[in-house]
Amino acid sequence: MTTSFNVPGPASEPAPVRPGRKLGPIAATAGSSHRAWLEPTRERYLASGRTLSDLSLSVPLAKSKLSELLRGVGHYPRWEVIHRLAGELDIPGWPLHRLWKQAALDVGKSRDWVDRSTEGTVAVATARFGPPLEHGALRTMVMEDYCLYAGAFLPDEAGDAAVEDTFAILWLSWQEALASPDTRRYAWNILRATVRAKAAFRDERPVLMEAAFDTVSLRAQTSTEGQAAQLTESLEVFTAISRLPDAQLDVMVLRRMCGHSAEKVSHLLGIPLAAVRSDERHAKRFLDETIETNELPPQTGGATP
Repeated sequence: MTTSFNVPGPASEPAPVRPGRKLGPIAATAGSSHRAWLEPTRERYLASGRTLSDLSLSVPLAKSKLSELLRGVGHYPRWEVIHRLAGELDIPGWPLHRLWKQAALDVGKSRDWVDRSTEGTVAVATARFGPPLEHGALRTMVMEDYCLYAGAFLPDEAGDAAVEDTFAILWLSWQEALASPDTRRYAWNILRATVRAKAAFRDERPVLMEAAFDTVSLRAQTSTEGQAAQLTESLEVFTAISRLPDAQLDVMVLRRMCGHSAEKVSHLLGIPLAAVRSDERHAKRFLDETIETNELPPQTGGATP
């Protein structure tokens, strides 16, 4: 499944008018991990006022090949090329390299190819000077909660990687985040897209089956028969939850699986408390009409309702 990482925000300043043919869209064949670094790189190029002809004087690629790179077509680019492009467009190297490397592995490049591609440039290009202070502050506040959310869809290692990718993408698009109506909402949209890009899907909805094995109800059962019955019920509930619209799904995952209060969910999502309660109310109505038990599993944490 290909997921776009573009996040809706306020209307930006018109891009500078540049001579020549307009850059085409990203190819449909570009995967989610490829788009994760390509989209913010394209945005930086489009906002720079530079032309492909101008860039080709500094980046070791012909104008036509640069166009292909920025559209996600042709051979996957080597890091030495992306490193030069990042320098010309003033893109921070560490988050870009992380996302480039993951995408390289996803398209089938070997670790040896990745190492050879970065030889001689990676030490300088990926030096971690640190993100903007506000980015670091947001990361500190929400890191644990982001990992809990990711863990509802992904195993531990993949969930942690999705959260790290989220903050890398957010770093690359930090100016857009600051210009958005709410930085927390902007960041959450990136997290959701990143997690969904890695999650398993059934009938175009993310699978939440793994979460059923860690509910309070299941742990409370002492007999094998009781655990089996509770597992069946939990699977049914979580299957129904996965069919909810995105906003309601996020609220139910945070409320029922992560155990967060409605106030904390409001803060994480960057939406009004009334919207959280409305989403939860509509979600409960759907679940009551869908599952036979008419009763949701208890929250997995100790937060107040």
